[in-house]
Amino acid sequence: MSTSGPLDPDTEGAQTPTAPAEYSDVLIIGGGMAGLSCALALAGENRVTILTKGDPGESATLYAQGGIAAAMDPNDSFEAHIQDTLEAGAGLCHEGTVDHVVRSAPGAIQRLITMGVPFTRELGEEGPLTRFHLTREGGHSHRRIIHTADATGRAVESTLLDAVYRHPEIRFLDHHVAIQLIPASKVGTADTSGDRCWGVYALDSRDGTVTAFGARFTVLATGGAGKVYLYTSNPDTATGDGMAMAYRAGCRVANMEFVQFHPTCLYHPEAKSFLISEAVRGEGGLLRLGGGSGDRFMSRHDERAELAPRDIVARAIDYEMKRTGADCVYLDISHKPAKFIETHFPTIRAKLLEYGIDMTAEPIPVVPAAHYTCGGVITDLQGRTDLAGLYGIGETSHTGLHGANRLASNSLLEGLVFATEAAEDIDARLSADEATEQPALPAWDTSRVTESDEQVVVAHDWAELRQFMWDYVGIVRTDKRLGRAKRRLDMLMGEIEEYYARFAVSQDLIELRHLALVADLIIRSARARPESRGLHYNRDYPAPDNTRPAWDTVLYRTLDGDDRVEHVPVE
Repeated sequence: MSTSGPLDPDTEGAQTPTAPAEYSDVLIIGGGMAGLSCALALAGENRVTILTKGDPGESATLYAQGGIAAAMDPNDSFEAHIQDTLEAGAGLCHEGTVDHVVRSAPGAIQRLITMGVPFTRELGEEGPLTRFHLTREGGHSHRRIIHTADATGRAVESTLLDAVYRHPEIRFLDHHVAIQLIPASKVGTADTSGDRCWGVYALDSRDGTVTAFGARFTVLATGGAGKVYLYTSNPDTATGDGMAMAYRAGCRVANMEFVQFHPTCLYHPEAKSFLISEAVRGEGGLLRLGGGSGDRFMSRHDERAELAPRDIVARAIDYEMKRTGADCVYLDISHKPAKFIETHFPTIRAKLLEYGIDMTAEPIPVVPAAHYTCGGVITDLQGRTDLAGLYGIGETSHTGLHGANRLASNSLLEGLVFATEAAEDIDARLSADEATEQPALPAWDTSRVTESDEQVVVAHDWAELRQFMWDYVGIVRTDKRLGRAKRRLDMLMGEIEEYYARFAVSQDLIELRHLALVADLIIRSARARPESRGLHYNRDYPAPDNTRPAWDTVLYRTLDGDDRVEHVPVE
């Protein structure tokens, strides 16, 4: 029998031993660029443990094609990058955050260069030059995307992972699925100074054991929640784990209604999720209709045409597909020289050839798919959440950088900058001997659960959740659709919580429970925004509400367990 079970407000107890608790100075949950960067910045005199729930390197970072935005060209400027970010964010960016991140960008890039990330350089007649090649993506006014051909994420991830493996003070544990944070209030150690996070319970998905991982400081770097939708560019790991766990632990989350749909994911019956980088359009790719016409259509939707921000491009594609009844549209860069395409997009070209598509000679069939969660756990400029000892970095967090719509290639940048900020803050607190007395953590309670003989229920609920989120809470929303989704979800969540309380946990069940809560946060946030802004488009309110100051949608759970939502003006 698997040793697992719930430790929630209504069922806490934790009397039955499972695996012995393990302790470190810092626990980082997530093995993408943000988590690995943070670990490397902290390791030295500190004992660091990294938990990832899949194979090493399996993260959204690994699949990031485009690159990292930074004003490094002499013709570019911090001010231009800031302005582009603010314009894409549609009035909801936190200007202090934007300024800090943009000005920190060159330093963050230099750290990666020093570590050996092989960014692409300009080509001269006799080979690569010393200066880096910068590309341009939608929403950017200048070429400022530093990249490694069309596989930047893979290059960064592999470089960081290699450094982590070689570091003696970093312990890397894969196939560990985070179930629930361990706040002091749940282990009897909260005092007058308030609650605190002391680690996490995690399931080893290979043998079914649950271990309490204790730490003086815990960092959530668990990525986004794209798997809440039927179609997504995200890897299977993107199930909103950090967002859900932090919310249950009392942290505020913000702006969950803003989900970015990548405009151009490959449409092919054998392709699970493969995105065609924004850089293809940045380098001259054109969007066309099918059906023999091959007409371009983006100029009818925005004067920037193919270089419009992603939300505009995704809505335009969605509109044209519904207007024409087409299954997809086409992205065409075949007018460029074959050598140019082979040099700039070797990974994409090779992948497409596996499906019988030659992008040097024919257009690529594409559709929008859920890509990035702009909302998340509210943090400050040091990555600190509302719960002492708990930090959030990368896509898990809401720093205010992205506002209502993320500017292309700002996400990897955000992860890099805040990984460093969090590491510096944690290191200073460790040096000041904060939280030196780690409490003994109780084992995960298995006394009231049994093995399930109905795993089909979990599979069915997974499928239903992702289908109605795609149908009702996707690119274009209405009040009626959102209400229908909420009613369906309320019933589903009741069923999931009952199942969770009765049966031993599995990876599928844990992720389903996290995703269901994230879906609820998205729906409640969307219903609380009676306007259209950025990535949130509601046909019942087709324009921004400019009669009042722009606001963040903030959700939280009270000590009594009540779920609340507030509108907080953006400063």
